[in-house]
Amino acid sequence: MPLFSDDVIAAVLHHMNTDHAEDNLVIVRAHSEHGRAADTAVMTGLDEHGGTWHIHTDTGDEQVTIPWPGGPIADRASIRRKVVELYRSGCESLGIPPRTH
Repeated sequence: MPLFSDDVIAAVLHHMNTDHAEDNLVIVRAHSEHGRAADTAVMTGLDEHGGTWHIHTDTGDEQVTIPWPGGPIADRASIRRKVVELYRSGCESLGIPPRTH
Protein backbone atom coordinates (compact mmCIF):
# COMPACT_ATOMS: atom_id res chain seq x y z
CA MET A 1 0.00 0.00 0.00
CA PRO A 2 1.39 3.43 -0.95
CA LEU A 3 2.39 5.71 1.90
CA PHE A 4 0.67 8.78 0.42
CA SER A 5 -2.90 8.86 -0.85
CA ASP A 6 -3.71 9.87 -4.41
CA ASP A 7 -5.27 13.08 -3.04
CA VAL A 8 -2.06 14.06 -1.24
CA ILE A 9 0.05 13.34 -4.31
CA ALA A 10 -2.33 15.27 -6.58
CA ALA A 11 -2.25 18.27 -4.22
CA VAL A 12 1.56 18.32 -4.08
CA LEU A 13 1.88 17.95 -7.86
CA HIS A 14 -0.63 20.72 -8.47
CA HIS A 15 1.17 23.02 -6.05
CA MET A 16 4.62 22.29 -7.50
CA ASN A 17 3.53 22.62 -11.12
CA THR A 18 1.49 25.80 -10.69
CA ASP A 19 3.11 27.72 -7.82
CA HIS A 20 6.69 26.42 -8.14
CA ALA A 21 7.19 25.54 -11.81
CA GLU A 22 10.56 27.35 -11.89
CA ASP A 23 11.65 25.49 -8.75
CA ASN A 24 11.12 22.21 -10.59
CA LEU A 25 13.77 23.27 -13.12
CA VAL A 26 16.22 24.22 -10.38
CA ILE A 27 15.74 20.84 -8.70
CA VAL A 28 16.23 18.73 -11.84
CA ARG A 29 19.07 20.83 -13.21
CA ALA A 30 21.00 20.45 -9.98
CA HIS A 31 20.14 16.89 -8.97
CA SER A 32 19.75 14.89 -12.17
CA GLU A 33 22.40 13.70 -14.58
CA HIS A 34 20.40 14.85 -17.62
CA GLY A 35 18.63 17.66 -15.82
CA ARG A 36 21.23 20.35 -16.55
CA ALA A 37 20.04 20.33 -20.16
CA ALA A 38 16.33 20.50 -19.23
CA ASP A 39 14.30 23.37 -20.57
CA THR A 40 11.10 22.18 -18.88
CA ALA A 41 10.42 20.08 -15.80
CA VAL A 42 7.04 18.94 -14.50
CA MET A 43 6.70 17.00 -11.27
CA THR A 44 4.73 13.86 -12.10
CA GLY A 45 4.93 11.74 -8.98
CA LEU A 46 6.38 11.10 -5.58
CA ASP A 47 6.62 8.44 -2.95
CA GLU A 48 8.50 7.95 0.28
CA HIS A 49 11.75 7.50 -1.67
CA GLY A 50 11.76 10.61 -3.85
CA GLY A 51 10.11 12.77 -6.47
CA THR A 52 9.70 12.13 -10.18
CA TRP A 53 9.82 14.77 -12.89
CA HIS A 54 9.18 14.68 -16.62
CA ILE A 55 11.88 16.73 -18.30
CA HIS A 56 12.41 17.93 -21.82
CA THR A 57 15.87 18.47 -23.29
CA ASP A 58 17.10 19.08 -26.82
CA THR A 59 17.54 15.31 -27.15
CA GLY A 60 13.99 14.43 -26.06
CA ASP A 61 11.81 13.71 -23.08
CA GLU A 62 12.54 11.54 -20.09
CA GLN A 63 11.49 10.82 -16.53
CA VAL A 64 13.96 11.45 -13.73
CA THR A 65 13.59 10.37 -10.14
CA ILE A 66 15.48 12.25 -7.47
CA PRO A 67 15.79 10.67 -4.02
CA TRP A 68 14.84 12.66 -0.95
CA PRO A 69 17.87 14.02 0.88
CA GLY A 70 18.58 11.87 3.92
CA GLY A 71 16.59 8.88 2.71
CA PRO A 72 12.94 7.85 2.71
CA ILE A 73 10.28 9.99 4.38
CA ALA A 74 7.39 8.81 6.51
CA ASP A 75 4.80 11.61 6.59
CA ARG A 76 3.16 14.32 4.50
CA ALA A 77 4.89 17.19 6.31
CA SER A 78 8.25 15.77 5.23
CA ILE A 79 7.36 16.22 1.56
CA ARG A 80 7.49 20.00 1.79
CA ARG A 81 10.66 20.00 3.87
CA LYS A 82 12.45 17.69 1.43
CA VAL A 83 11.32 19.59 -1.68
CA VAL A 84 12.51 22.84 -0.14
CA GLU A 85 15.79 21.16 0.79
CA LEU A 86 16.23 19.98 -2.83
CA TYR A 87 15.43 23.47 -4.09
CA ARG A 88 17.83 25.24 -1.73
CA SER A 89 20.69 22.82 -2.33
CA GLY A 90 19.95 23.10 -6.05
CA CYS A 91 20.26 26.88 -5.92
CA GLU A 92 23.55 26.54 -4.07
CA SER A 93 24.84 23.99 -6.57
CA LEU A 94 23.83 26.14 -9.54
CA GLY A 95 25.09 29.35 -7.95
CA ILE A 96 21.76 31.14 -7.99
CA PRO A 97 20.09 32.93 -5.07
CA PRO A 98 17.07 31.09 -3.65
CA ARG A 99 13.80 32.92 -3.56
CA THR A 100 11.84 32.97 -0.34
CA HIS A 101 8.97 30.51 -0.21
